[in-house]
Amino acid sequence: MPVNLTAPASGSLKPIKGIQLGIAEAGVRKANRKDLLVMTLPEGAQVAGVFTQNRFCAAPVILCREFLAAGEPIRALVVNTGNANAGTGVDGLARARQVCAALGEHLHCASEQVLPFSTGVIMESLPVERIVDSLPAALVDLSEAHWEKAAEAIMTTDIVAKGLSRQCEIDGKTVTVTGIAKGSGMIHPNMATMLGYVATDAAVPAGLLQGMLKEISNVSFNRVTVDGDTSTNDSFILIAAGTSGVVVESAQAAGYAALYAAVREVAVFLAQALARDGEGATKFVTIEVSGGRDAEECLKVGKAIAHSPLIKTALFASDPNLGRLLAAIGYAGIADLDVNTVRLWLGSVLVAENGGRNPAYVEAEAAAIMKEAEIIIRVDLGRGNASETVWTCDFSYDYVKINAEYRS
Repeated sequence: MPVNLTAPASGSLKPIKGIQLGIAEAGVRKANRKDLLVMTLPEGAQVAGVFTQNRFCAAPVILCREFLAAGEPIRALVVNTGNANAGTGVDGLARARQVCAALGEHLHCASEQVLPFSTGVIMESLPVERIVDSLPAALVDLSEAHWEKAAEAIMTTDIVAKGLSRQCEIDGKTVTVTGIAKGSGMIHPNMATMLGYVATDAAVPAGLLQGMLKEISNVSFNRVTVDGDTSTNDSFILIAAGTSGVVVESAQAAGYAALYAAVREVAVFLAQALARDGEGATKFVTIEVSGGRDAEECLKVGKAIAHSPLIKTALFASDPNLGRLLAAIGYAGIADLDVNTVRLWLGSVLVAENGGRNPAYVEAEAAAIMKEAEIIIRVDLGRGNASETVWTCDFSYDYVKINAEYRS
């Protein structure tokens, strides 16, 4: 089961005025499963996006980038699960365009005003007819209150739906931020997550919204990894509906800090939820690296630890085989690292310093920490003032089982 993570409680995901969500069963891969989401946006809404850096990016990612760059107002999003429409070439692009065109006809807007998203199996043709035939059912289901249903509809190997709402006060008015995300495996976002959608009812100019999204994605989704694999379909979208009567015009505006904090809190929660619900995860792990000369080398160390199968399996076994941590720090790629300045903690237990084991280290104390569901690993490189945090999870037997049977 996910590590200290449950699905959003009924009614906890607050609606964003003007944004409606409809769900349908299209049978993209399996029958009797909610696998199609349509989200419609009010006139004047602004949309920002960041996407995977995987060169084999999916057809919908290519179209989203193209449509957002064109600058036309976005009126809808359409999401399918069960099929990634990645590694499908020209045919995949044509099929994604067909879905956008079909929804555009229903909504009386151009196909370029519809952003498509897909997630699922790679290198299989998108069953476009099933999706197009199910659009009317999704449109009939449209409601501002369907965020929880939407969070369920975008799941693949996720065990629980992921969503959070936060509110803040700006100019005496309540501003709402609501977000949902999916992701459990193939998680090592690079400017995005598997699929994530966060919306606010504040009005924010397009350029400011894009800048906010890039900054927040870098301290949330770009700091989480389950298995080190960057998906072909990673997409993180931030929407400003502009329906609350609150306008945040610049980063210097009085309400910007409050809105930024609310969006960041939602994004960080969703990012951590990916690791808490990592395929087969039994431990949620926070890796704090400080004392670096710059953020880049702190991230190198954090991700070397987070990606190590040896460390991740030791975490699953609750085995304080902590030499594996030293090895990962050593091969992280800091050529001039002086190991004698490095200190390593497991929770509150100082494990290593001065190039080796802390003389006062007692393995039984570390073993007790390793049994906990949430573990903090701290590294001080002792060479500067930079710091970074990475979140990950362990590798269990179920991770292998889930991925071995993914297509069955």
